[in-house]
Amino acid sequence: MSRRAAVLGHPISHSKSPALHSAAYAKLGVDINYSAIDVTVEGLPAFMDSLRGDQAWCGLSVTMPLKSAMVKEVDDVRGAGAHLGVINTVVFEHDAGQVRRVGYNTDVAGIVEAVRYAGVVGAPRTAILGGGGTSAAAVAAAKELGASQVDVFVRDAGRAGDAQAAAAAVGIALAVRPLTEAAEALAGTDLVISTFPPRAADSLAEKLAALPGSAAGVLLDVAYDPWPSRLAEVWHGRGGAVVPGLEMLMYQAAEQIRRFSGCDVDAAVIDVMCDSVGLPRRVF
Repeated sequence: MSRRAAVLGHPISHSKSPALHSAAYAKLGVDINYSAIDVTVEGLPAFMDSLRGDQAWCGLSVTMPLKSAMVKEVDDVRGAGAHLGVINTVVFEHDAGQVRRVGYNTDVAGIVEAVRYAGVVGAPRTAILGGGGTSAAAVAAAKELGASQVDVFVRDAGRAGDAQAAAAAVGIALAVRPLTEAAEALAGTDLVISTFPPRAADSLAEKLAALPGSAAGVLLDVAYDPWPSRLAEVWHGRGGAVVPGLEMLMYQAAEQIRRFSGCDVDAAVIDVMCDSVGLPRRVF
């Protein structure tokens, strides 16, 4: 029987996940049909209920704005997702005719691997732009990368709850700061992780472009369509290193593929995944 998997989110038409997953499953020789499905937060419970009894499903990738809401729709949450309260992966575990939905967060590993591949070995001074679901993974990744404190820049301090909860869970100091202070503050930061949706950081980018001096740190911009983002353009123009969001997407997808297929994702699989979205092949 052909198995099914999909990425859920709203909007979802821009997602590169189908290309990454489909390339990997073809290389692995496994029969998993992976698609993109537009689902809103309001429609998520009904959608998840519609999957009950369907034995074909093996996994779901979860993107914005569903990462927090999905926690209520699974039977168990494991790994990083258990203490972050935010998940981007659902695995359907089949046992004796019963199906158990298990949530995971592979965004943390995606961020860490993407930043390390870019050459970052430590990031004591880390800043995060945005306070939503992806920021929780960014906080956990910052801790893993050696940060002792994280500054989170948001438009509305009341919307930093996911990041604050993540900081408490992983044991890292966090300061919530207004986005209006971000341009000047980023200048001396080792690592900046932007979790904003496409174009949401454009005004910040213009403020940054007007500042004297240069950037010495690394920017990971999780937005990848359109690319390069204005923030990435400005950061690169100021001499800083830029990690495209596609790098994070590829690495977090690799972990999902392992869980959905039960197969090892080796260098050959990573290479075809890179080919599918225009990333350079890895040099290990």
